[in-house]
Amino acid sequence: MAKKLEITLTRSVIGRTQDQRATVKTLGLKKLHQTVVHDDNAAIRGMVNKVAHLVTVKEQ
Repeated sequence: MAKKLEITLTRSVIGRTQDQRATVKTLGLKKLHQTVVHDDNAAIRGMVNKVAHLVTVKEQ
């Protein structure tokens, strides 16, 4: 079974650049402390790295 990533928005996007806001939205995060689960692949890893200061990630 493929690995999964559990991504949680832990810091606000207020005052962040437009590309960081778009990345958070693309990950499916809308509210603080919301958690989404995605497959672990290069595209998702790249998005997480771009907003690593705003999210926390757990591997499942």
